[in-house]
Amino acid sequence: MPVYPPILTLPQPRLARRLTLAALALAWASPARAEPETTAPACYPTAGGALEICRSGSEPEGVLYAPPPCRFGYGVQIVRLKARSAPGPLQVVFHAEPLREGGKRREDEACAADLRATDPNAGGSVRSGRLAEQLAGTMPPTAYRFWGTSAREETRQPRPRRRGRRSREAKPEAARPVQAVREGSGARDPMTVAGRDWAGDDYQYVFMIATEAVEENLRHVLIQARTLDFENFDVKSRREGSEAAEWVPFGEQETAPRGRRARRARRPEPAALAPVMDEAGKPIVGNCAGRGFDVQGLVGSISVVEQTYHYFYTDVLPADCAEPTSKRRLGLYLRTSRDVGAERAWSAPRTVIETLPPDTLVRVGKAKGMERWVLAYSCFRPANAAGGPVADICLHYTADLSLGAFKDLPLFAEPASAARSPAHLGLRSGGDGGGRYGRDGFFWMTDRYGNVDTPAAYPTKGGFLTWLDRLAPRSDGSAGSSLYGRPVYWSTWTVRSR
Repeated sequence: MPVYPPILTLPQPRLARRLTLAALALAWASPARAEPETTAPACYPTAGGALEICRSGSEPEGVLYAPPPCRFGYGVQIVRLKARSAPGPLQVVFHAEPLREGGKRREDEACAADLRATDPNAGGSVRSGRLAEQLAGTMPPTAYRFWGTSAREETRQPRPRRRGRRSREAKPEAARPVQAVREGSGARDPMTVAGRDWAGDDYQYVFMIATEAVEENLRHVLIQARTLDFENFDVKSRREGSEAAEWVPFGEQETAPRGRRARRARRPEPAALAPVMDEAGKPIVGNCAGRGFDVQGLVGSISVVEQTYHYFYTDVLPADCAEPTSKRRLGLYLRTSRDVGAERAWSAPRTVIETLPPDTLVRVGKAKGMERWVLAYSCFRPANAAGGPVADICLHYTADLSLGAFKDLPLFAEPASAARSPAHLGLRSGGDGGGRYGRDGFFWMTDRYGNVDTPAAYPTKGGFLTWLDRLAPRSDGSAGSSLYGRPVYWSTWTVRSR
């Protein structure tokens, strides 16, 4: 998803803003109370008729994140870092706003600007934070961990270093904010999964989307980082003139103070980011190039089943690359890997679902407590549903873990191009008060292997969803951006045997 630089508006008084945000956070921290059911819950079959998903007013929902006007959260994945029998902690990882001028040192300051998304070349960031088990419905304090910048900001040439008689041997060079592959921006749409901990790999891997230039267009590229603590990251990079990729520490370095002033933080010059490679040595890139907001592909999820990594993602069908964005159909693809830390980790793509409506977001993971896949996808309610054809999130389970089981899922009603489905969850939270809703950038809670999980407070639920609502009121009450300052909601769902 593109992220953009700021357009400034008049700031609010800092104290008033802090009091307002504190009050809103207190109000939104608790789970939504169950609404009284006036009718029996509506259910629909899934998994070939073996299961049913039931929707009702008693399904818990709430606000996960009420960002100030200078921040946003997109694709919020909550990861359980330990086994279910161990007490937390949970880790929140999500796509966030790019750093403002001044960098990390300003992140704790009150927001003084109303930002808007206007430039698709600007970089995004990954934020993360620890979450206590009992607070699974509230966003924890988070910090910038990994970020990208606009290609235009990364054209500076490195200055030569001076070395005197007392100069020490240079430390391993840290990577500057991301210049993705050749140019563009990175740190978008993170997907988090554990390494081969059964074989001694203790790293957590975060896969993200960057962009590279293709003549006058851009194309999505898969990039990779790793971390032991979600505070310090290494990024897979390639030195100029070298074919081999290496892990390079990411971050800014402060030089030692000299006299009464400390030198400004500088950004050491790194190698270019290395794209993730498939087993044939080809970079994993989107099928089609585009301009601005038209660039698509590679956004999805990663799930480990029987020590095999399954990377499900959507991409534009190659036959539709020349079509306008609104007519570009998508396919659901799968790549697998036995070791995501390897140089050539991933298989060639296999087509799982041949045709999806344009702009469909899909997440796939192994179902909680079942030998099935669960698939969440963006959709609209049918015209005869409550509220009419409004945006929602749809959900299906497969009959088993075979890829052929996806082809049997009735995802959309005809015509499929309208993206309407009776398999919608009937989410209630958010909206503009006039019956319109936004269900963007949804993700869910997973175990460390990317498989669907739930907080301890909801042990009988099938899963725990998060999503951004671009139409819900902002925390400061202003109109502003449809991205910055918009709340992130959560909900559970219920699945049972028929």
